[in-house]
Amino acid sequence: MSTLRAHRLGLVEYDDGLAMQERFSEARRAGLEPDALLLLQHPPVLTFGRAAKRENVVATPEQLSALGVELFDTNRGGDVTYHGPGQIVGYPIVSLTEGRQDVRRYVRDVEQGVIRALDRFGLRAARIPRWPGVWLGSPETGDARKIAAIGVHLSRWLTTHGFALNVRTNLSHFELIVPCGIHDAGVTSMERELGGRCPPLEEVEQALAVSFAEVFGQSLEWAPEPARTVSVVVVREAPRRQVLLLERRPERGGFWQIVTGRVEPGESPAQAAAREAREETGQALEVRPLGYEHAFALGEKVPPALVRETAFAARWPGDAEVRVSDSEHDAHRWADPEEAMHSLPFRGLREATRRALAEG
Repeated sequence: MSTLRAHRLGLVEYDDGLAMQERFSEARRAGLEPDALLLLQHPPVLTFGRAAKRENVVATPEQLSALGVELFDTNRGGDVTYHGPGQIVGYPIVSLTEGRQDVRRYVRDVEQGVIRALDRFGLRAARIPRWPGVWLGSPETGDARKIAAIGVHLSRWLTTHGFALNVRTNLSHFELIVPCGIHDAGVTSMERELGGRCPPLEEVEQALAVSFAEVFGQSLEWAPEPARTVSVVVVREAPRRQVLLLERRPERGGFWQIVTGRVEPGESPAQAAAREAREETGQALEVRPLGYEHAFALGEKVPPALVRETAFAARWPGDAEVRVSDSEHDAHRWADPEEAMHSLPFRGLREATRRALAEG
């Protein structure tokens, strides 16, 4: 029996999720990883499938900007859909065997995995033949409502993208679009259907992983937790508001970043953030959490090295001298907010910096 390895990843920025799928796909083709099921959440985004119609976004650019909703084009099938917190997104990275090499069968299998998981919580979901996804109610009774969207991509019978199950999602965000281009039905969530008695996300992830392993006839294995890292946005207020940027040495990538580092055994993320700030700037700084933690694939390694990073902020003490550790960095500079955001190469670093600057 083959193995399905499930990964519980928490929040993943959408473009990091695309890169993560690419790394896992490369590893699966090379035989370095078994089939995988990536379980995660995205920040608020609208994504367009290959058949998407732009007019199915009914919100204005100003409304999307005010809500912090980004737009992404993808190579999956389908129209426009929404992803956001409280919604479990599942990306099966599966090499379909000879008996399963059928696109329609694969889509039905993905739908069946979600249907089985919902059944474990007493929700009787089903397919509606003319509409993709997983549904409650029916068009005939006038109460059809989608609880999970499906959008997949296959390349040489290796799958990417997958499903998005509304668990405790902000359903008002679906008013920004015509979900999947379907005008004649509504959208719902487990929380709404269960009358507020919604199970924790971890329980739903467990049910999804078990159900998908059953549908694909595989043995379920949970991947180890990602390695833990921290980032620290150091801000000084005088002579004007600026962010400390450090330039990594060429052998470490050669890009500009904020303070980052690994959480060592026995450390909490807060302890690691304070230690890294001291080691990389020469100053003992008081760090404070930014309420932002996300997972990503580090670099371009195959198989991917996954990390979960917790973000902190710190205020620079007056005109103190920056003493950069030359083992990791070549140089440092203080950058105005716009320059800092433009210089940081990764979305997670930019989001941490945006949050630190928004604190005022």
